[in-house]
Amino acid sequence: MSAVVGRVEGRVAAVTGAGSGIGRALAYELAKRGARLSVSDLDEAGLAETAERVTALGAPVLATRVDVTDRVAVATYAQATVERFGVVHEIYNNAGIAGAPRSVLEADYADLERVIDVDLWGVIHGSKEFLPHLVASGAGQIVNISSLNGLFAQPGLAGYCTAKFAVRGFTEALRGEVVRDRLPVRVTVVHPGGVRTGIALSALSRTQASDRPLDDAAAARVRRYHDRLLRMDPVRAATIILDGVAAGRGRILVGGDARAMDALVRLAPSGAPRLAARLERALGPGRVTRS
Repeated sequence: MSAVVGRVEGRVAAVTGAGSGIGRALAYELAKRGARLSVSDLDEAGLAETAERVTALGAPVLATRVDVTDRVAVATYAQATVERFGVVHEIYNNAGIAGAPRSVLEADYADLERVIDVDLWGVIHGSKEFLPHLVASGAGQIVNISSLNGLFAQPGLAGYCTAKFAVRGFTEALRGEVVRDRLPVRVTVVHPGGVRTGIALSALSRTQASDRPLDDAAAARVRRYHDRLLRMDPVRAATIILDGVAAGRGRILVGGDARAMDALVRLAPSGAPRLAARLERALGPGRVTRS
């Protein structure tokens, strides 16, 4: 497994959700480090821009539109990657979305299901469909992106927290299996804190275009959340992730906020929900428009 730890030059890395945010930054940084890239996203325009920039960095690239909730599509993507490059060494299961900031009482099942389908099942599909190819490579790596919200739950984000906590559990179970079975694959779970991506504002745009928009105060609250808490440059986040993978870490915390919340939950688990409620109130008032 020594080939996994250290340089990625010449290795083939697949990245889901590569059309923006952390996924795009991972693709750029992998290309700079000499990897060959297979990138995917549901957003064709964003994906094309990522592929163009990666190509400009000199990296061979395969760009594929993929809905990670579609198991067959993910299996086809994995096979296409192997057909294009002859092998695949790494998969970064990064694709994710946020939902409307509604309480469990107010949330629609459809909203909860969509977030869980993308954020959890997308990771499961990517891990399971790429795993045989990673084993065949002789030096594989799975990197599953969870969240600070896979450590610390926030009110109004039940679907997102459910998915991200589950990504953590799934990844740790998978890591145990590959260790037990002595498979030539390393498995890493990543918990980014507040990274400056469009995830919150994208969720707001989808919600405002639906038949259950947020009222003005709640929409302003989402924008404050984006402005105040999502601060880290995605390139910095990607660098921390790739350096952690290169060091062979099974668990990577990205940012001081992720490290602080991890410590808090370990030291005072029963106090975490009260702190979450106080942080929520600190962002100001905001209610959803009920249907």
